[in-house]
Amino acid sequence: IAIGWLIVEDIAMVFVLVLIPALSGLLSGQGDGMTFTEVAILVATTCFWMILFVAVMMLGGNKAIPWALKKVVRTGNKDLFRLGVLAIALGCAIAAHYLFHVSFALGAFFAGMILSETEMKHAAEEESMAVRDFFTVLFFVSVGMLFNPGVLTTWSGIALVLTTLLIIIVGKSIAAFAIVKMFGYPKTTALTIAVSLAQIGEFSFMIASLGLSYNILDPVQNDAILAAAMISIVINPFLFVALNKYKEKKSATPLNEIAAS
Repeated sequence: IAIGWLIVEDIAMVFVLVLIPALSGLLSGQGDGMTFTEVAILVATTCFWMILFVAVMMLGGNKAIPWALKKVVRTGNKDLFRLGVLAIALGCAIAAHYLFHVSFALGAFFAGMILSETEMKHAAEEESMAVRDFFTVLFFVSVGMLFNPGVLTTWSGIALVLTTLLIIIVGKSIAAFAIVKMFGYPKTTALTIAVSLAQIGEFSFMIASLGLSYNILDPVQNDAILAAAMISIVINPFLFVALNKYKEKKSATPLNEIAAS
C-alpha cells in the first residue's frame, strides 16, 4: 500500500512540475492582471503538450525503445547496452523539455516506464545499477550543498522549520492514517502506512527548487523545506522502531492475559 501510494504521489508531482513553469507568473504574484480565460488557456496549453508527449511515448516510444534495445543487445557489447539505456533515458528527458515543453522529470519517468515493460528490463536495471548508485550519492551531496544552516540560527527560521516538520510528520501521517482506516484496514496497517509516509523525498526538493527559481518561494522558505525534509528522513527510522515496539507490546498482551488467567 505504501509503495503504491508513493507511486501515485510521484505521478501527481510530475504533473505539478509540468504546471509550475506555466503558472509561475501567477503563483509568484507577477500575474495579478491575468484573467480567468488567460489562466485557463495557459493550463490547457500545458496539458495539451503533456498529453501529446504521453501519446507519442505510448504509441511511438513503446515500439522504438524496445526495437533500439534489441539492436544493441544483438551486438553483445555490455558497455554499449549500458550506454543505450542511459541514452534512452536522457534522450526522452531532453525531448520532453525541448520538443514538448514539459519537464525533464516527465520524460525520464516515461522512459523508465517503457523500459520496465521490455524483455530486457532486468538486464537494463542491472547494467544501470552503478550509475543509479552514483546519482543517488550525487543527489544527497547536492541536497547538502543546497541546504543553508543559517535558517536554524534565527527564531523565525526555527519556527518555520518546525511548522514544516509538523506538517510532514504529523499532518501527513494523520491524513494517511485516517484514509487507510476509512478503507477498512486494521489499525496496525494504518499506523505502518502513516509512519512510512512521515517524510518527503526528491520530488519535494525539485518542486522547491523550481519554486525558488521562478520566485514563487523565498530562499528562507526553500531552506526550511530542505531542513524539514532532512530531519524527517533522519527521524523516520526511529518512528519505525517505536512502531515495532508498539506492535510487539500489542501482540504480547493477549499471551500475558492467558498466562495470568
